[in-house]
Amino acid sequence: MANPLRKWVESDKREVKRMGKIADKVESFADAMSKLSDDELKAKTPEFKERLAQGETLDDILPEAFATAREGAKRVLGLYPFRVQIIGGITLHEGNIAEMKTGEGKTLTATLPVYLNALAGKGVHVVTVNEYLSSRDAKEMGELYNWLGLTVGLNVNSMDSEEKRAAYNCDITYSTNSELGFDYLRDNMVVYKEQMVQRPLHYAIVDEVDSILIDEARTPLIISGAAEKSTAMYVRADRFSKTLEKDDYKIDWPTKSISLTETGIRKAEDYFGLDNLYDIDNTVLNHHLDQALRANYIMTLDIDYVVQEGEVKIVDQFTGRVMDGRRYSDGLHQAIEAKEGVEIQDETKTMANITYQNFFRMYDKLSGMTGTAKTEAEEFREIYNMEVISIPTNKPVIRDDKEDVLYPTLKSKFAAVVKDIKARHEKGQPLLVGTVAVESSEYLSKLLDNEGIPHAVLNAKNHAKEAEIVMNAGQRGAVTIATNMAGRGTDIKLGPGVKEVGGLCVLGTERHESRRIDNQLRGRSGRQGDPGVTQFYMSLEDDLMKRFGSDRIKRVLKALKIEDDDAVIQSKMMTRQVESAQKRVEGNNYDTRKNTLQYDDVMREQREVIYKERMEVITEDKDLDRVLLPMIERTIKAQVDVHTQGKTEDWDLDAIADFAKSALVNDKDFSVVDLQLKSADEIVKYLMDFVNKNYEAKKEQLGDPAQMLEFEKVVILRVVDEHWTDHIDAMDQLRQSIGLRGYGQLNPLVEYQEEGYRMFEEMVSDIEYDVTRLFMKAEIRQNMER
Repeated sequence: MANPLRKWVESDKREVKRMGKIADKVESFADAMSKLSDDELKAKTPEFKERLAQGETLDDILPEAFATAREGAKRVLGLYPFRVQIIGGITLHEGNIAEMKTGEGKTLTATLPVYLNALAGKGVHVVTVNEYLSSRDAKEMGELYNWLGLTVGLNVNSMDSEEKRAAYNCDITYSTNSELGFDYLRDNMVVYKEQMVQRPLHYAIVDEVDSILIDEARTPLIISGAAEKSTAMYVRADRFSKTLEKDDYKIDWPTKSISLTETGIRKAEDYFGLDNLYDIDNTVLNHHLDQALRANYIMTLDIDYVVQEGEVKIVDQFTGRVMDGRRYSDGLHQAIEAKEGVEIQDETKTMANITYQNFFRMYDKLSGMTGTAKTEAEEFREIYNMEVISIPTNKPVIRDDKEDVLYPTLKSKFAAVVKDIKARHEKGQPLLVGTVAVESSEYLSKLLDNEGIPHAVLNAKNHAKEAEIVMNAGQRGAVTIATNMAGRGTDIKLGPGVKEVGGLCVLGTERHESRRIDNQLRGRSGRQGDPGVTQFYMSLEDDLMKRFGSDRIKRVLKALKIEDDDAVIQSKMMTRQVESAQKRVEGNNYDTRKNTLQYDDVMREQREVIYKERMEVITEDKDLDRVLLPMIERTIKAQVDVHTQGKTEDWDLDAIADFAKSALVNDKDFSVVDLQLKSADEIVKYLMDFVNKNYEAKKEQLGDPAQMLEFEKVVILRVVDEHWTDHIDAMDQLRQSIGLRGYGQLNPLVEYQEEGYRMFEEMVSDIEYDVTRLFMKAEIRQNMER
């Protein structure tokens, strides 16, 4: 059987070789570019734009444009991209993922394709994981782009729409992924086209692409409005949950789900005075109970969330950062607020939502860069149609990655970590210690304080000083404790005398559930051919080991007669065991994301229809006859069809007359007699004549076509927005309940697609009916505004 790994490596080699030939062309322009004066080099930008206008393509001008940006970088930034960075730049331009090791200069690599693609004038988005990196890169790399005659914008959360619009109208815009997604959703909720901030989505380069398109892709972006209050129920469910004992509930750790046992169910029935907890009348209570159980027994303070200034704030498990403004959905956030005794905020109703997958797939061209993407190559190919290309390092990696060590207990593991830190600190070697949670970083910090070892802690509670702490982590004798992803995107440069003591040592105090994140931590050491060493410490009490595989390893330990608390194992078999556990978790997570995406694909089609029609209404500047009249005609036809079934004598003409009077015409102009002896088509035509007359009369009454257009827009947008937000909420509810159909041997996804389609059709006809009635029966006033 062919080795898939070999196929990967060889296809990478082929691609790199092909791009190497293009890189040769780029390098062949180096001398010519270096001989140009500053003004001549700057004049290249308008020259390239002119050539594109004459019909040349970006690929045609790539070698020369890359060489221009490269020479510009040397003059403005004092940095000159290596050959491997040119290859990385070509990968990005072709809409793929450049996997480049830490310290290989991804930020500089991106300047080449960003410059080239910005020449097209349609806007290039550079997407980063946080606002600090966006503003840092926009400022530092912006110098180069401005010097070359391009405009650079920065899009951050605190801006108003005026500032955002200016940022998006620049040639190059730096932004975070969530801000881009929310701006897209907000743009599709505006009522005037002047309120929109984004241009069509053209080309994006996503920095730390695995973090944004994979780790964050499990949670969709949601814009919500307030819904009804139900605080008391959360408090009661919470109080009940706190009365339970170990035997009253059962937790399934791999899926992180929890349910009541028989004794728990009996206690709930007594507590709430019920005969049967699972009666159909108790569904709301059951929902609150489920969330209260999850809040109390699965969600952990300082690991999943922190409480700051009387508010529950989510901690991003991948970056260890507090996610301001984000809330758990479906009442879980309120349940945690009840658990922690802080003010319970109102429930919300979804008004607009989209997954990162579907948002980023709307770009004409998408590319990304990261140090770790190979483990998810299949997902990138399947979902985003991007290939992952491993770019060779400029200098060989000489870092020493040691085998994992395993201890029986958490206590013995941390004692060993402290001992290792002490020994290395004494000889002056800098250490970066990675922890999985805020809690363990604080525990380790206490242990180091007891030993009198000075250190800095970087976790969700103090990420404001993040960049500064990470920058100093490579100085002689520095000890930095950080949650795994801290400082992603900031380089740890080695201080004087550090290479001589072995370079930066990275210690992992636990394996993360994703291999990529372990690799990311490892990659902090040994940049640009520097020396370095990495080592992971684990215990049988770690979360990953508890969820997957510690029983199997315990059996092995027993067989090897290792039962001492301070015993330690270091073996390849153990590392393999852990990696297979990680693969299983990654598989689970991939399935979750794929599932989220399959459900969102149903919404995507509906979203595209509504947003496209909305956009047509908003941007129309003459009149909306071609939209409105067919809507009214379809409504009339639907009503006539329903009431003209079977033989003519069975037709319900009274019902058609009632519809006409309530939605189309004035009572005195119309009688059921007028409908007799007409065929169904003739009835439709007869009613449409009334509509056309009424329509013309309204136009005359207003006199000003602009006022008429505004009236039409007010009617359509008000009806569409009201029905669409209700529909999103209904689809949300359907999504949560559809899983139960699996018990009836039905495929929940197929059921969701069919039911969702039926609900959408229903919503469209409701919209058309309401628009018809509002438009035909409303009294037109002057100066109506949306």
